[in-house]
Amino acid sequence: MLSADAIVKLHDETTTAWHALPESAEDSVPADSWLARVARQHRANFDLWHIEDEARTPGATDAHLADVKRRIDRTNQLRNDLAEDLDRTLLDWLAPQRLPAEEAPQHSESPGLIIDRLSILALKLYHTREEANRTDCAPGHADRNIARLGILTEQRADLARCLDLMWRETLAGTRRFKLYRQLKMYNDPTLNPAIYRNLQSERGR
Repeated sequence: MLSADAIVKLHDETTTAWHALPESAEDSVPADSWLARVARQHRANFDLWHIEDEARTPGATDAHLADVKRRIDRTNQLRNDLAEDLDRTLLDWLAPQRLPAEEAPQHSESPGLIIDRLSILALKLYHTREEANRTDCAPGHADRNIARLGILTEQRADLARCLDLMWRETLAGTRRFKLYRQLKMYNDPTLNPAIYRNLQSERGR
């Protein structure tokens, strides 16, 4: 069901495909339903990365930045929802096997959150490779990014091993994880005071 190698491979392949042809999102999603979920969650991170780049564009107008901020909020909410969906899918698959074992020690981080981190690392690796290959930059730029690539590669390999180990231990009944809802408040008009106070003020006019 869960393989860190398959997830890392999928992240790298879709990242390359989407940069080459951004609208090819659906064509790059595998038929396998589990990996399709992983790809959708990665796509949210891919979109979020590039929207956040827009927010840092020099000379951007206030109106454009406000629009970008709203897109960031929506996409980040989707990213978190899809990470939760990964955990829910794994727990549904485990349930008929009476797993995760209730008495097993709990892992502090769920698989969905680890996969989210692997997704972000895939994006960092892709963009750092781009920077390492640039020829229009100051001396030392390429070397600095080659060093960063080494660090990021090690971080991802370590995290992938941790995911595989946690999953093996979950299947063996010696480790468990729980679905933790992120419970974001900023997008909820009933929980964000900046929204509901404004609405109350509008109604009072």
